[in-house]
Amino acid sequence: MAYTTVNKSTDHFNPKLYTGTGSTQSITGVGFQPDWTWIKNRSTTHDHILTDVVRGVTKDLRSNNTDAEATDSNGLTAFGADGFTVGSKVNINNNGSNIVSWNWKAGGTGSANTDGTISSTVSANTTAGFSIVSYTGTGSAGTVGHGLGSAPAVIITKTRTNTEQWFSHWSVLGTGNFMKLDQNVAAGTNATAFPWNPQASTFGLSTDGATNTNGRTYIAYCFAEKTGYSKFGKYTGNGSTDGAFVYTGFRPSWMMIKESSNAGNEWYISDGKRSPINAGTASAKVIAASASGAEESGQSYNQFDIVSNGYKVRGDDTRSNGSGRTYIYMAFGQSIVGSNNIPNNAR
Repeated sequence: MAYTTVNKSTDHFNPKLYTGTGSTQSITGVGFQPDWTWIKNRSTTHDHILTDVVRGVTKDLRSNNTDAEATDSNGLTAFGADGFTVGSKVNINNNGSNIVSWNWKAGGTGSANTDGTISSTVSANTTAGFSIVSYTGTGSAGTVGHGLGSAPAVIITKTRTNTEQWFSHWSVLGTGNFMKLDQNVAAGTNATAFPWNPQASTFGLSTDGATNTNGRTYIAYCFAEKTGYSKFGKYTGNGSTDGAFVYTGFRPSWMMIKESSNAGNEWYISDGKRSPINAGTASAKVIAASASGAEESGQSYNQFDIVSNGYKVRGDDTRSNGSGRTYIYMAFGQSIVGSNNIPNNAR
């Protein structure tokens, strides 16, 4: 049984569903003021829109493409105490569309951090192990402060000022390996992107253009594991409906899974708001972070038994359970028992 310092996971991460109106509307019910909001139109083919408080409102990046940061006055226009406000942008507020937002709490607008040799602006939530880091590349090997106080297991980076791929570091894949969030490719090896594993206060960069070109501005989303709340790992598929059991120590309420050993499979996201019953049923809903397509339902690659301490893989599709293939995942959820020894509701 996992005990956690995160007694209420929805104080730090919470999906919120809403229906688009085509005109400015305030979305409430998140439960906190979000610092990073990732929005996808579930009904239609539109790009994902990612906005955070460090870059600022109306600034969007798109997980499914390599575009530089765009400014759109009709996008996400404000973060509020219980949610956010959106304009008429069809990606996030198309009239009549079903829309999902995934919301994380960091540490507000951010402050200067000089822990690394490359200065940064950091918004950090050390309780939940999440920080947003902005820095300007130098073109020389160095380190960047992330503000978490413990080593991040996952770091997702994107240059704001140029067309470039989303590079991510996953500690479970080992030093020098990286994944591309915007593509369906396998893990790559590039010692000039993330040359060594992150440390308690910094992560290292070398000279790769995707993470450290001189003069380019970058954003990094950093995640450190917190017992009973977040887990970032990998499992091996067996091609059977009796697949691996993945222990997380909590009931996952949001998961993103990607095959790392072969190309061709997208980054698939499921959550408990869109699929409130066990995700192994035919009604399970999935969205690809690396594609612009609408939400899909009842796919064999999204069949899992979600339980109080992890999930059991039930689909036999190569996109989540190919025999001998490796899959990485990130998951957030709620432990059965908090640090105050009070049982939590794990449905």
